[in-house]
Amino acid sequence: MDAKRSGGEILIQGLIRHGVETVFCVPGESYLTALDALYDEKERIRTITCRQEGGAAYMAEAYGKLTGHPGVCFVSRGPGAANAMVGIHTAFQDSTPVLMFIGQISRGDFGREAFQELDFTQVYRSVAKRVIRIDDARRIPEQLNQAWQVAMHGRPGPVVLELPEDMLRDRVGTEDTVPGFMSHPGPDPEAVSMLSEMLKKSERPVVVAGGAAWTPTASRYLLRFIETQHLPVATAFRRTDSFDNTHPSYIGELGLGTNPKLFRQIQSADLLIVVGPRLGDMTTSGYTLLDNPKRAAQKLVHIHVSDEEVNSVYQADLGIVAQPEQFLKAACKIPAVRSDTNDFIATGNRNYRDFMKAPRNVGAAMRMDKVTEFLRERLPGDAIITSGAGNYTTWTSRHYQFRQPRTQLAPTNGSMGYGVPAAVAAKIANPEAIVVSLSGDGCFLMNGQEFSTAVQYRLNILFLVINNGCYGTIRTHQERHYPGRSIATTLHNPDFAALADAYGGLGLCITKTEQFAPVFEQALFAGKPALIEIQTDY
Repeated sequence: MDAKRSGGEILIQGLIRHGVETVFCVPGESYLTALDALYDEKERIRTITCRQEGGAAYMAEAYGKLTGHPGVCFVSRGPGAANAMVGIHTAFQDSTPVLMFIGQISRGDFGREAFQELDFTQVYRSVAKRVIRIDDARRIPEQLNQAWQVAMHGRPGPVVLELPEDMLRDRVGTEDTVPGFMSHPGPDPEAVSMLSEMLKKSERPVVVAGGAAWTPTASRYLLRFIETQHLPVATAFRRTDSFDNTHPSYIGELGLGTNPKLFRQIQSADLLIVVGPRLGDMTTSGYTLLDNPKRAAQKLVHIHVSDEEVNSVYQADLGIVAQPEQFLKAACKIPAVRSDTNDFIATGNRNYRDFMKAPRNVGAAMRMDKVTEFLRERLPGDAIITSGAGNYTTWTSRHYQFRQPRTQLAPTNGSMGYGVPAAVAAKIANPEAIVVSLSGDGCFLMNGQEFSTAVQYRLNILFLVINNGCYGTIRTHQERHYPGRSIATTLHNPDFAALADAYGGLGLCITKTEQFAPVFEQALFAGKPALIEIQTDY
């Protein structure tokens, strides 16, 4: 048995044993003992101090997306935990592994409505995979290991752990657990044989890729699979980096503003092989992409890590519970069964490229299609692009090309305020990569204070703020449904460039398209966080 340690020491040392190198937090008195333990482990675990709990939770979520391991976040009870819920909801809908630790009131005060008391089982039940309260410091190793496995396996997602402050102070003797290896599910041979037969009979097959538990290795296997079988590839909503968008077999992203020709091509396919996505609302354009009940003429093969997702909305002809990587590894062993889909692929790729390159807002002083085209040509394949939600995101979706996995950070739950904290996490996880954060003016001001975090930790991120003076997405809906009656969508904004300067970064502002390229280069090599305010109109 180890000598007696505080619950805080046991917890932090347990995180180190699980390979955690970075935690994001807003400090609180409810978990002071854990913070004190982090002080002793400064050489082995980095503590990133954030400016608001929502930003901290977003950072943990983005870190989990990029690394494939749980992002870790610490927040205080009550208001802090409430602020952090937005990041947990994002992790849940995006299938991202996250561990969020919440300092809690002392055990003897439960049920008295003590200072900042919340029942986190009730509060988080619908947005976390599990809520675990650790009442006995001796069980920290056991329950930490349990939380880690729950977050990582099946459909990945967030786990919330309550830490009563008196429990963290308890000094106990206990042994640490050693994290074990868990294998991931793969398809059984019969399912792979059935897929082979379906491929032989298909004339217009399409692969839809993305979703939960996607890895760089999965992308490599996907490339081999589609080149062997001559298959076109579409990507799920905001999972565009699952497959190289410059590949001649790529046919586009399913989601907001889907290319109408891609929509029709998917509907005309006689075989859909969906690897990873849930086939949720956004990927299926409001559940209109596929018929339900499904058309008999269209065969559906749905591969997902969770048996709760397969057949949850659409009835699959072949449902396979497996990680994308494991499925695609097995699928690569299917001998080439067809080679006569080249025209189908070429048509889809041509439609994609025409849609991507079609000029938009011709004649406007600020053309975001040209700005995005510049980014597409200028940035290397490993550059990481982050964004939140808003009309501005459609420019990246339509005109940018992702070439490598884990280079897109965008919330599938459409959460505003994500782009800035996600960029902070991205630069911490990949310090050598160029990180570009895109935000609308409304989006930026929801978590723009995390620009200060970037300055504090000397993270040379490039922030683009597209300022049209309104909540553009909602204004668009208002004008469509209630023309001439817009309300509550106009914004009075600060001088964003001056704000960046005030934080200690570099602030720049442009109003014309031709100004972007030289200002971008200035910002990129500024040697500190830089912000370019791009002024446009609604």
